Amino acid sequence: MSNAQTGKIGVTTENIFPIIKKFLYSDHEIFLRELISNAVDATQKLRTLASAGEFKGEIGDETIEVVLDSTTNTLTVRDHGLGMTREEVERYINQIALSGAEEFLAKFKDKDASIIGHFGLGFYSAFMVSDRVEIETKSWQEGIEPVHWSCEGEPTYTLEQGTRTERGTDIILHLSPDCKEFAEQNKIQDLLRKYCRFLPVPIACGFKTEWKDGKSVETTERNIINSEPPLWVKRPADLKEEDYLKFYRYLFPGQEDPLFHIHLNVDYPFNLTGILYFPKMKSNFDIQRNRIQLYCNQVFVTDSVEGVVPEFLTVLHGVIDSPDIPLNVSRSYLQSDANVRKISSHITKKVADRLEEIFKEDRKAYESKWEDLKLFVDYGSISNEKFWERAEKFALVRDVDGNFFTYEEYQKAVEEKQKNKDGKTVYLYTTDPEQQWGYIEEAKERGYSVLQMTGQLDAHVINFLEQKLTDVQFARVDADTLDRLIEKGEERKVALSEAEQNSLIGVMKGALGDRRSQFSVSLEDLGAEGLPAVVTQSEFMRRMRDMAQMSPQYNMFANFPEHINIVLNTAHPLVTKLSQTVMAALGTKLEDLAMREKPALDEEKAFEEKLGNRAPSDQTDEEKAEHKRIHEQLEVFTNERNELLNGYGATNALAQQLIDLALLSNNMLKGEALAKFVRRSAELLE
Repeated sequence: MSNAQTGKIGVTTENIFPIIKKFLYSDHEIFLRELISNAVDATQKLRTLASAGEFKGEIGDETIEVVLDSTTNTLTVRDHGLGMTREEVERYINQIALSGAEEFLAKFKDKDASIIGHFGLGFYSAFMVSDRVEIETKSWQEGIEPVHWSCEGEPTYTLEQGTRTERGTDIILHLSPDCKEFAEQNKIQDLLRKYCRFLPVPIACGFKTEWKDGKSVETTERNIINSEPPLWVKRPADLKEEDYLKFYRYLFPGQEDPLFHIHLNVDYPFNLTGILYFPKMKSNFDIQRNRIQLYCNQVFVTDSVEGVVPEFLTVLHGVIDSPDIPLNVSRSYLQSDANVRKISSHITKKVADRLEEIFKEDRKAYESKWEDLKLFVDYGSISNEKFWERAEKFALVRDVDGNFFTYEEYQKAVEEKQKNKDGKTVYLYTTDPEQQWGYIEEAKERGYSVLQMTGQLDAHVINFLEQKLTDVQFARVDADTLDRLIEKGEERKVALSEAEQNSLIGVMKGALGDRRSQFSVSLEDLGAEGLPAVVTQSEFMRRMRDMAQMSPQYNMFANFPEHINIVLNTAHPLVTKLSQTVMAALGTKLEDLAMREKPALDEEKAFEEKLGNRAPSDQTDEEKAEHKRIHEQLEVFTNERNELLNGYGATNALAQQLIDLALLSNNMLKGEALAKFVRRSAELLE
């Protein structure tokens, strides 16, 4: 060889190679993407020179080859692009971060915008996995000698005449002992499929195999990694629905076909292409994220695209390709800037446009897909204000009869019937139509509508809509009696006296036994046609518990005890019968107790009149002692009355039956309690 020279690579620090090897790239496997990208650039540049008339020869076979040799522990990336002269090697290889792509783009900016490299550091990623790297290159220019470059991972190199006889470049990696895995064909083929399967230049690694005589046999046909063209670079007008489905199946084999797609194709004020698919999600959170692949000029960058699209859009599947998304030198992390925000807003708008278009063009088809779309639309509405502004027009609610409404349509449908005395329209809803069937039927008999809110996000959606919709409040259909859920200001008065009411409540608490702390009992006139007893649960506390299951910020509510209210219908014959039975059995004893208690009550009344409105802090010690004595005296009578009523309730079959009937109608009677109810029912029927 002649004209050999040695020299130092132009870097500002002696420690550049340890930095490259350990810190420059987030993942060592990136080296293959970078080297293939350089090879594609070299091929694309040759095409550009040919189209400009500067290169007049035959381009020939453009295939980029990845050649592995496990015996020498080498990996070679071979292209047939424009190659390099000695001066170009010195300029673009020996001067780190001086990218040839930048200069080439400036010169041929009107000819070709598909050059990948912009940073000038991609080649040096090879040293993350190599102890030594060689370059064998021959320029496309006639009469130029081939060049050989070699470096062992330190700021010294050897540059001399090479041996390559054909135009193009070989990058030869002598792999480090701890990186031998990159000499394995299966490993490299997987990486090529991950990063390079849509590049515009054929990439070959190994040979295809076929099954012959009961075993896999290698053929002489090269294994081309990127045989499927990137559909997103084509014009939507040139594609059919089957093309999009075929491409989806190629991207995500084994997945159920998507609902529909959106083809992105923007060239101003930024460049963006891609295809996004709506997967079928149903009303559960089996969402598969990281199914949007980000590309830069058809080179895979990442599938973590939260920086490019809003979080709610990460549940979509597909590809996005944009040379305008700023990346760091490793192309592995997104940098947030104005362009990214514009792209994010544009994608959100395009998704909303597509949903609204389908809704308007074929509402029936849209409604048929709603169970799959609901989770996505709800998630987007509560997490992205811009999306909500559009989604309000095509988001749907469904009632228990299967009818769909937009928010505006539903408001008009129920506001007259379901407006309460405060002017708010009450949206009744169910979270379990089967379990809450009785409450739903009662509401429908009264002419009320009940919504199905059975989705996993619906607890959040309800709170969100109460803030967004004017004069609307939600109430689960079993949260209280209907007259209390939708108060019209016409409350029915209970016919029982105060003494009879208190006695009935005391007996019911006795019938509850050990469950007494979990339950409360109230009385209400629900009409003779109503059930004898119903269960209601606090709307606020139950909603907070539901939200605690989804959001850590509501964890404080997760362990709150579940409190249940049993409402006795005083207009029902069974409740009337129980009240009469109680008074017949205990009336004399209760009257006697009341007579004995009366002097203490009179004393308490006189004492309170004497105190007037004075606070305890303004009372004398004698007054405080007197108040305590009277209170303890009355407590004795209260305890005696409770003991009498509770004891009677603990053995009263009808009281226990009423409680269990209420629990059974709400699917809350299980195990031993259910078995006792069945036995008791049989005894009562005898």
